[in-house]
Amino acid sequence: MSLGGITVVEGSENNVKIKELAHFAVEDHNKKEHASLKFVKVISAKEQVVEGMAYYITLEAKDHKSKNIYETKIWDRPWLKLKEVLEFKFVGHAPIASTS
Repeated sequence: MSLGGITVVEGSENNVKIKELAHFAVEDHNKKEHASLKFVKVISAKEQVVEGMAYYITLEAKDHKSKNIYETKIWDRPWLKLKEVLEFKFVGHAPIASTS
């Protein structure tokens, strides 16, 4: 991992730390926007060494009507016990899974 370089987090869909950060981002969004999204799954993640770590996570979350894809950027500084959601944006609707 190089300083400042963005790298793909292999196996991010099952990475406990990435899942925790994704949950945190959804909860943060819900508080700020008075929303009621429910975390579904991590799709992919990248990380960048900054003063701490920046995580770029693509996730799926659902509201009352549909599942959607969101991208979030989280700044994590564990030595300060500080996590901050810098960005949380709607990307598009999740593909509908086939039932066949």
